[in-house]
Amino acid sequence: MDCLTVSIASAVILGRIHWPLVIRMSFLFGLFQGLMPLLGWCAISFLTPGLTAYGHWLAFLLLAFVGGRMIIDALRPSHPQTFNPVRLRTQFILAVATSIDAMAIGASYAVLGYDELVRLLLPFTVIGVFSFLFSIAGHLLGTYFGRVVKGYVRPELLGGFILLAIGIKVLLGY
Repeated sequence: MDCLTVSIASAVILGRIHWPLVIRMSFLFGLFQGLMPLLGWCAISFLTPGLTAYGHWLAFLLLAFVGGRMIIDALRPSHPQTFNPVRLRTQFILAVATSIDAMAIGASYAVLGYDELVRLLLPFTVIGVFSFLFSIAGHLLGTYFGRVVKGYVRPELLGGFILLAIGIKVLLGY
């Protein structure tokens, strides 16, 4: 759902569908949503539970940073926009930030006794594929939504508040 929401916000800002960008961003979201549970499983299975204990704080800080910059940019129109969903760096930060809380899923698998990686490949792949598909759907919905609200709401301001809300949800979820 976080991928869907961030994709909607990014598409509202862009105002159009640019398929190479949509595919790249959706791929990154799907990849990280599928890999983070694996990292959580590895952290609990092989390392230490303390590694996943602070993941929600990291996700919150990343989302608050990006969302806060978007809000500041929207409120200071004389400055150039620094949030640019077209940039690979921005997409990477968003993919990591929205997927950090998925480490808890992998950690829960380890706690439940799943000790063979082979048994986890299907669930983690399904998570990644659905995140990819939800991200594409988010871009399509966001483009439509952006056309509807154009002129009523500043997209960067709306997107910034959405990212902050996701960060707070992740933080309060633990």
